[in-house]
Amino acid sequence: AAPRADAASALQFDAVAAKNRPVSKVITLLKDMLKQLEKEAEEDEEIYDKMACWCETNDKEKTKAIADAQARIEDLTSKIESYTAMSARLGTEIKNLEKE
Repeated sequence: AAPRADAASALQFDAVAAKNRPVSKVITLLKDMLKQLEKEAEEDEEIYDKMACWCETNDKEKTKAIADAQARIEDLTSKIESYTAMSARLGTEIKNLEKE
């Protein structure tokens, strides 16, 4: 019975010592790092989803604003051409009236 008690205590001693071995410490450290990386990955995914939503919404708004501005530019360009022609016509009429 004595050898078994010695074997059991030796196994118990090895289990305690195993926790303090450098390899065990490294394994524990790696497991902790894995948990931290998984947590950070979840946080990054949430931030990515928010940014993707913001970018999509912002892109739609800016695209519409650009289209509206281009339509306004075309409208103003045609008005400028119209007013330039009217100015030239009125300038000619003024010269003709001054000659009379």
